[in-house]
Amino acid sequence: MTRDSHPLRPQPHRLRRPLAAATATVGLLGLLSAVPDPVDTASTPVAAAETTATVFYYTKTKNWSAYNLHYAPDGGSWTTVPGVRMEAACTDWVKKTVTLGAAPGLKATFNNGAGVWDNNAGKNYDLGSGDITVKDGVVAHSDPCADTGPDPDPDPGGGNTADVYYATANAGWTTTNLHYQPDGGAWTQVPGVGMEPACTGWVRRTVDLGAATGMLATFNNGNGVWDNNNGRNYTVPAGLSTVRNGTVTRDATDPCAAEPPDTRAPTVPAKVTAKADGVAVVLTWEPSQDDRGVTKYQVTRTGGTKGTIVTDVGSTVLSDANLEERTTYRYTVKAADAAGNVSAASTAAEATTGDRPPAAEPGKPLGTDPRKDPVYFVLTARFNDGDAGNNRGGNQHVKSGNSANNDPMFRGDFRGLVDKLDYIKALGMSAIWITPVVLNRSDYDYHGYHGYDFYKVDPRLESAGASYQDLINAAHAKGMKIYQDVVYNHSSRWGAKGLYTPTVYGVRDQDWSWYYDERSDGFEYDGLTVEPKSGKSYYNGDLWSTAEPSGNTCVDWGKPTQYTSPEGYRIYNCQWPSPTSGMFPKAYYHNCWLGNWEGEDSRSCWLHDDLADLNTESAPVQNYLIGAYDKYIDMGVDGFRIDTAVHIPRTTFNRRFLPAIQERVTRRHGAEAAKNFFVFGEVGAFVNDKWNRGSVNHSAQFFTWKERKEYAADDAKAALEMYEYENQAGVAAQPTSTNAFLDGNAYHTPDRSRFSGMNIIDMRMHMNFGDAGNAFHNGKDSDDSTNDATYNVVYVDSHDYGPNKSAERYTGGTDAWAENMSLMWTFRGIPTLYYGSEIEFQKGKRIDCGPSCPLATTGRAYYGGHLAGDVKASEFGKADSATGEVAKTLAQPLVQHLQRLNEIRRSVPALQMGQYSTDGITGRMAFKRRYTDAASGIDSFALVTVTGAATYTKIPNGTYRDAVTGDTRTVTGGTLEVPAPGKGNLRVYVLDLGGANAAPGRIGTAGPYLK
Repeated sequence: MTRDSHPLRPQPHRLRRPLAAATATVGLLGLLSAVPDPVDTASTPVAAAETTATVFYYTKTKNWSAYNLHYAPDGGSWTTVPGVRMEAACTDWVKKTVTLGAAPGLKATFNNGAGVWDNNAGKNYDLGSGDITVKDGVVAHSDPCADTGPDPDPDPGGGNTADVYYATANAGWTTTNLHYQPDGGAWTQVPGVGMEPACTGWVRRTVDLGAATGMLATFNNGNGVWDNNNGRNYTVPAGLSTVRNGTVTRDATDPCAAEPPDTRAPTVPAKVTAKADGVAVVLTWEPSQDDRGVTKYQVTRTGGTKGTIVTDVGSTVLSDANLEERTTYRYTVKAADAAGNVSAASTAAEATTGDRPPAAEPGKPLGTDPRKDPVYFVLTARFNDGDAGNNRGGNQHVKSGNSANNDPMFRGDFRGLVDKLDYIKALGMSAIWITPVVLNRSDYDYHGYHGYDFYKVDPRLESAGASYQDLINAAHAKGMKIYQDVVYNHSSRWGAKGLYTPTVYGVRDQDWSWYYDERSDGFEYDGLTVEPKSGKSYYNGDLWSTAEPSGNTCVDWGKPTQYTSPEGYRIYNCQWPSPTSGMFPKAYYHNCWLGNWEGEDSRSCWLHDDLADLNTESAPVQNYLIGAYDKYIDMGVDGFRIDTAVHIPRTTFNRRFLPAIQERVTRRHGAEAAKNFFVFGEVGAFVNDKWNRGSVNHSAQFFTWKERKEYAADDAKAALEMYEYENQAGVAAQPTSTNAFLDGNAYHTPDRSRFSGMNIIDMRMHMNFGDAGNAFHNGKDSDDSTNDATYNVVYVDSHDYGPNKSAERYTGGTDAWAENMSLMWTFRGIPTLYYGSEIEFQKGKRIDCGPSCPLATTGRAYYGGHLAGDVKASEFGKADSATGEVAKTLAQPLVQHLQRLNEIRRSVPALQMGQYSTDGITGRMAFKRRYTDAASGIDSFALVTVTGAATYTKIPNGTYRDAVTGDTRTVTGGTLEVPAPGKGNLRVYVLDLGGANAAPGRIGTAGPYLK
């Protein structure tokens, strides 16, 4: 699950897990850290046994009649809504002192007791201890009501000053403070003194140094994120200095000094060539030259029935798709710079299109047991770019910093994925989980979780000859499956086309004309096509109105509110989608904000304003979603990953969505395909409890079961009845299963009669993969309450979180990664790898920070640079050939480890589909597995230990061969002892049962870990 932030709407209160895409604060790469103090030799105060926090809240801009602090100590529970009343402190401030016990800080929100909240734009405030101020969204550490003492910039008479400019372009801060110590003087009080805007990308502060000739300095955002020069502090001399990307430049030129006007136009683009490919034309040209840099190219197209079309391009390639057949098109290119100077038009280039490629025939699921297929998870838009013509940056392109990196959010596409299927096959992965494919609509929608038209594939992912159907068919041709990420819980904030789309109030006045596009009645938004009037692909002219629409139910339509946007523009009622405004009919959407992640409302309220919560208990909504996903079943996808599954009642899945999937697959592709159509849900239980804080309704394994009784015919009533019944029944009443466990050494036929149809992502193992041993022991602890844990999807990190709910991509080290992989590829469940983890791609980087930082600095960075070149693979786990960067990628140690693990897993059925046991076994990560299928004559028995030594007792006598080393052992007394293979290494002793079930012996060649 993921979302974006938006510049307009003040967020109402909702308690929630901090979604990966919600982070609004980011630091300079390699420079910023959450270090609240500079290097200082002063003594460190001793913490008291019991911590307190005095929270001061600024009231002048709120004018509330009452102020409440709603908080949770770190690791503790939230107060009961609305929290505790705050008391008057001094002019414009209220305060409240709370006891935190041993907690180092608290999470907090503020409200007026009447439904108006300040929860830091949906992120909640993360506060420490001691005196803390919260003023208009900025957190600092001070007592605003205390005597502030002398001016922090006193002039002792020496007359020296330091004029400091700090570059903010890569920080993404809204506030910058300078915390400093003049030579021979004292540090300012944390967080220091505020810096003021100087010009685009720069803030400044002049400091009186007195007789000092310089100072030590650090910078921070007032909310706990610091740039302290990697712990060394900055040395800043008197005079004018700039601090940029970790470098102090003394006696610098004023970066904001007025430059002479730019009047020179770029050179004319040269060597413009156009080449037709079916009904697409690829246009290329050489870069133009400019004294201050070219910012864009303007491509003018004539020909066909649509007349003259002008398109802005950020690169020197344009792929012009979906043109008319057998038509000549003429193109010219101009170059433009930031000052608006435009070159003359280039020499024209022409190309004549051919016939439109025939639509790909619908596919058919491969229909094999999903436990055989390791899964590779990609964000399609960030994996590999096969067609630059469908790249789109959206209205956050510049703000996010993506523009500066020439890295549009929509970059990768289906053509790029098709081009690199052999890379994924060479890794040994035979199933690909892709992010949602439906047409999205939000400010930052590349990830796919803001569905707008569920019946349409997003054109920003498709190309001529590389449609979604083409991808499915190409993957199937290589023996690879496609698992499509689907969302039932929510649509985009602009609703769902064909179901309900709200009209918001908008006005193109002096404040908002930059935001609201003029209506273009003949234009239909598709995310790709540029609307001629606005010049945007992210056109919004169809979403707003100055006139109150017919049947409007939104309260106080168009009236101004007390709120302003970050730019200072007045916000109006009904200007922004909200569940509590009356804007969304209850027949289609829920009308509340989520308040308790372990409460009933977590299944029936909005998570965030860009995730409009569908009323999934409503028949029109159910029919809309079932009809949409039937389309993709018909195309031949092999399974669905269900996003935000925990936010829909189990009864709705069990009554409507899961049976609909089975019925459609059976009708279109047959009973065997339906049996193996893999559905796995994201049930976000981010705790280490076996049952999520005792709430069965919010626990992952709960969704693998059918209902235990009948409920009301009305789905909304049934959902409440089920919630109360299971909540009252509690943990002890839940069903148990032996489907994942051996009976001694014997495999037994699993009982799937009570299976709901939904498998799950193993959140408990995911949470504990900071240490493989913890993941192993926590994971198996929940297996008796899961219908069949051999189908659990197991991963270390994803597009949302790393282990232990970390916001960063896993950074435990290569050895730890190897150990995690060795466990995932041999223990029960389906091993899954997030793209790039095979080379520790972006390790330690924040997974996502929305548009507040460049994607290139996050865990969702573009991966295609590592895939450049050619790769061919005819077998899983082996590259027949590879050239260029992709050859270097395939040579990495974890890649080699992964390839061999896949070879071994494919050769031993017990490792794919087997039940397991730890009975009679000593060893930290040691177990035995067996899979038996009389119909196919398979009987596979294996003993596994990861990293450490193990002793197996009461095992069948016979000959065992290790799939890693080829070592052969003969067991006569039911006991086998295995020495520790070492970190990341493992042993897989397979019982030789002769014939088709003979032990394979050593599989593959020794690598960096398996040896």
